[in-house]
Amino acid sequence: MGQEDKPRASPDALLAMVEREGKGKLRVFLGAAPGVGKTYAMLQAARAAKADGLDVVVGIVETHGRRETEAMLEGLPVLPRRPIHYRGRLVPEFDIEGALARRPKLLLVDEYAHSNVPGSRHPKRWQDVEDLLDAGIDVWTTLNIQHLESLNEVVQRITGVRVRETVPDTAIQEADEVVMVDLPPDELLKRLAEGRVYVQDTAARAIERFFKPTNLTALRELALRRVAARVDSDLIEHMQGGAIEGPWAAGERILVCVGPDASAQKVVREAKRLADLADAPWLAVTVERPGHPLDATARARADAALRLAESLGAETRALVGSDLVEELLKVARFENVTQIVVARARPSRLSRPFVRTLADALVREADGIAVHVLTFEEGERSAPRRRLPPVGGLDGYVAAAMAVSIATLLGEELTKHVALPNVSMIFLLAVLIPALFFGVWPAVFASLFSALAYNFFFIDPVYTFTIARPHEVLALVIFLVIAVIISAVAGRAREQAKASAQRVKAGRRLYDFTRKLSSLADAPEVAAGAASEIHAILSRAAVILSSTRGELHIAAAWPPEDRLDTASLSAARWAYEHGEPAGARTATLPSVPWLFIPLKARQGIIGVIGIEALSGEPLDAEGRVLLDALADQTASALERAALAGEMADVRSAAEAERVRNILLASISHDFRTPLSSILGASSSLIEYGARIDPEQRRDLLSQIREEADHLDSMVRNLLSMTRLEAGALDLRRDWVDVGEVVNQSVAAARRRGAIQHLTVRLGENLPLVRADQILLNQVLANIVGNAVRYAGASASIEVSAERVGDEVEIAVTDSGPGIPSGLLGHVFEKFVRAASDRADGGEGAGLGLAIAKGIVEAHGGTITAESPPPGRASGLRLAFRLPVEPDTGP
Repeated sequence: MGQEDKPRASPDALLAMVEREGKGKLRVFLGAAPGVGKTYAMLQAARAAKADGLDVVVGIVETHGRRETEAMLEGLPVLPRRPIHYRGRLVPEFDIEGALARRPKLLLVDEYAHSNVPGSRHPKRWQDVEDLLDAGIDVWTTLNIQHLESLNEVVQRITGVRVRETVPDTAIQEADEVVMVDLPPDELLKRLAEGRVYVQDTAARAIERFFKPTNLTALRELALRRVAARVDSDLIEHMQGGAIEGPWAAGERILVCVGPDASAQKVVREAKRLADLADAPWLAVTVERPGHPLDATARARADAALRLAESLGAETRALVGSDLVEELLKVARFENVTQIVVARARPSRLSRPFVRTLADALVREADGIAVHVLTFEEGERSAPRRRLPPVGGLDGYVAAAMAVSIATLLGEELTKHVALPNVSMIFLLAVLIPALFFGVWPAVFASLFSALAYNFFFIDPVYTFTIARPHEVLALVIFLVIAVIISAVAGRAREQAKASAQRVKAGRRLYDFTRKLSSLADAPEVAAGAASEIHAILSRAAVILSSTRGELHIAAAWPPEDRLDTASLSAARWAYEHGEPAGARTATLPSVPWLFIPLKARQGIIGVIGIEALSGEPLDAEGRVLLDALADQTASALERAALAGEMADVRSAAEAERVRNILLASISHDFRTPLSSILGASSSLIEYGARIDPEQRRDLLSQIREEADHLDSMVRNLLSMTRLEAGALDLRRDWVDVGEVVNQSVAAARRRGAIQHLTVRLGENLPLVRADQILLNQVLANIVGNAVRYAGASASIEVSAERVGDEVEIAVTDSGPGIPSGLLGHVFEKFVRAASDRADGGEGAGLGLAIAKGIVEAHGGTITAESPPPGRASGLRLAFRLPVEPDTGP
């Protein structure tokens, strides 16, 4: 076997192995019912692992008062439970934070399907286990078969009891190991009667309702079947990941060969019957030879058979290969198939001794695989038909005639000057040219035409079709045979190259489609891009429907379409709800002009893609495979866009939470300081009253008033910010004297204890401005307060106002340390604070300058910050400008 023929590992299996790297291993102890001994078996295995030196910790184990289970806990470290307040009492729950901090090698987490108390990290315990596995911690857990989500309805029909606590089926599918803990129903009922499962009263009620022998037998069969399916899945993944060819007859797997003949659907139904008898998974495979396209009738038969197999539960595949037997056996060995089902063809009597049918070839070469050869009634048998290549257009035959004519003229000229031993080589070249460019039949025509021309012009007697010498007849026949063979081989190579080029083109289109979708950010753009690209690739109208709260609506369509008729919408809804194709050329609502394919993502079905299917030729197998691939890529892109949106929402929520925490912490700190002063001063006045010196009394009262003003300023800032963000800031405009506002702000700063050197500089002929004086006072108070807090005790602060063109500029300039360049661009944002115990004019919350910016912009003005100011080595200049109305005088 050459290097290129060696079996290769499955990329999907290798990818699954890579995804499990770095994660913890999950072992599930599965039982058919409570009381079979799952927890006991888990603890027994854990004690053995601890004896081998493994770091084992009991995260949570429910003993339910069973003495033998409690005895198994002795000697194992147990993680303390976390008490959670719920309905007025403390409920001890599994402490996942403690487990993640402890990080043992192996953690025991009992009752995988348990619902956590509200207030826990996750609503379900299986979600806690996922976090532990992601952290690299191995987890052992227990589970009863009735808790699997897919079996919920089945269990209810068997037992009459609806199980409320369920887990996704991935609990079994993605677990690294499943241990079946089995106990015969009679033994379990005996343990139940002895009180080793429940207390006596509870056990009696359980026997009457759930623990009936028939129920336990049915549940036991469900558990055994699910574990067997899991073991079979593990075996296939191991073989594909290790590039091991089958079959390993550990379990039955059936493959049915689907052809384009009339008996294809009967073969599929027979394969389904065999699969049901063996309780085995099965797949239906059709193989198409490159360069041998099926006609419309044959294509319709093969597609109908594949759709029937898919509806009956089979996995379907459409393959391309020159050797049907080799392709089928390659798939069979890769999928560990143990039985192949094929219909027996009936060749014609003349060709029967020379033709080897597909069934004969499979029986001869399928070593280790059973081959079921199905025979049908005489009318149902279909003889193998040799699909001839298309005849082609007239231009091919004209080109063939011209090529032969040119070869004849060339031969005539060459024989006049050179003695050629064999002129037929020139005619072989004339045969090869139409074969390469126009296909088989023009080449065959060229072969026959060349034979006639060669005989007429170059075989004695020339210019007649008579052949004088017998060996010339043999030479002419050999030439004709070689020419026909060359034409057939070259023509087939051309057809195969054409088919390969079509597949390369389809692959390139799929690549371009995926690349374009990957560049789109949100779901509407993805849907619109996918619809337009699918329309361009398949040359059919395309529509994409997405789901919002369970209702389908058109997300995008090309050509643009904003509605579907009632029948089409019903087909789309059926495809969405059942996860199967519906509409045109399907078994569901086939009269609808649209074919709808569900968009399946990892989180479930997220929408439907539809194409107009009744207009034009039906999609062939390759077109259907391409459509499925486009649907998968569209679903992945839509899911990615949805996840990106969810991540943005999560980031926004986290940022909002961070801002809220900052605001609450800041407000609580800054409110507490003046409140403490007010409480202290008022308490002194109440307790000591007349014994306090009048001067001290006035100081205490002044302190109360100043701190109350301080609180009032902070409350006004918070209310202003709330109004700004809500867009509800009410401006009560009136004519305002800017100089008066400046003087009031400086006086207020001095009253509040500013010790810096404050100066005022007012320009001449300052105009009045139309503004809200209260809000304008707040702006300037915030800016001056910011300078007082950050400039330093020895700094000088100048408050100026002057007219600049059609605006009035009010500026506050200090000689302090200024603002770092990295912070200067964010100084007007909320909650931005310098490295100081105090904050800006927002009184510690980092809101003052943000409020000032909002109020100024609401007045139609602008605000800027410069550090250092022009012409100075340090300091900060905060300035805002307000427009002057044209008719305003000085």
